Amino acid sequence: MNLSETGESRINGYLFVLERSLKTFLPGDVVRDAVREIESHVRERIGASDGAPNEHEALEKILRELGPPLRVAQAYSAERVIDEAVTTGRLVPIARAIWHVATTTVIGALVGIALFTGYAMGVGFLVVAALKPVFPNNVGLLVVNGIPRSFGAQFPTPPGAVVYGGYWVIPLSIACGFAVLALTHRAARRFLSRWRERRQPTM
Repeated sequence: MNLSETGESRINGYLFVLERSLKTFLPGDVVRDAVREIESHVRERIGASDGAPNEHEALEKILRELGPPLRVAQAYSAERVIDEAVTTGRLVPIARAIWHVATTTVIGALVGIALFTGYAMGVGFLVVAALKPVFPNNVGLLVVNGIPRSFGAQFPTPPGAVVYGGYWVIPLSIACGFAVLALTHRAARRFLSRWRERRQPTM
């Protein structure tokens, strides 16, 4: 199907809105590549169309199947973010990808909460290790009236509380912290990898 001037204007308008939408999710250089890629896909669909019953209807059908520009931009940006996270394994892309999945799906939200808890626990252990030399009487195993209550830092210690644990708490906390962070990060990357495998193509 060869487009008339009106048809070209419709395509250009769609791509303009798409570009503006993509700019809210992606850097400028990536946006330009994304628009060119999506435009190429649209024009392939147009070229394969017979234009029935008329140009307007055929064109609107193609754009309707592709989806509104904002939804296409969201799906494309999510794909780029998840691909970067799985490929590089770096913390910032993984955090960005987890945030996107967590804010768009229920399963993603639940997994996001679990992963956030894991990262927080790992950092918590490292904080305990850092605080032990500074506050040796407040960091360790907290026992209140003979009952173990928690392991970590307590400010101030409650009445009847005794803190057990010498400076061996430091290497133990460091080891636990890095172990929890490594396991959580591996779980996050594996989750995103499986998410990418199950994801339907956006176009």
